[in-house]
Amino acid sequence: MNWNAIAAILLALAVAFGAFGAHALRARLDAYSMGLWEKAVFYHFVHALGMLMVSILPRTQTFPVSAAVNVCWFLLTGVLVFSGSLYLLAVTGVRTLGMITPVGGLAFIAGWLLLAWYFIAQRQTL
Repeated sequence: MNWNAIAAILLALAVAFGAFGAHALRARLDAYSMGLWEKAVFYHFVHALGMLMVSILPRTQTFPVSAAVNVCWFLLTGVLVFSGSLYLLAVTGVRTLGMITPVGGLAFIAGWLLLAWYFIAQRQTL
């Protein structure tokens, strides 16, 4: 899988979703739903940027490809589940969607902790 390309596409989508929320949804959503949309965009953007950074690490020959792939899978899962559920919750108002949001949050946490573990295991220091 080309994680660099996936991350770049996710970043473009984050910008597009942010603009869509600011221009097309602002008048249609209440303050709570707009806050959900903005939170989804923020986490989407930050973690897609993180995915881009992680996917570049193997090119420095200081980080194994397999490790980067594992971390990227967790970050992608987090974007899809965490941000995706918040996007849907914001536009549909279906509160039960909020029950799966923490699963995406756990995927984010797992991805970052896995990255830390790989760095510790390799004894990478700055």
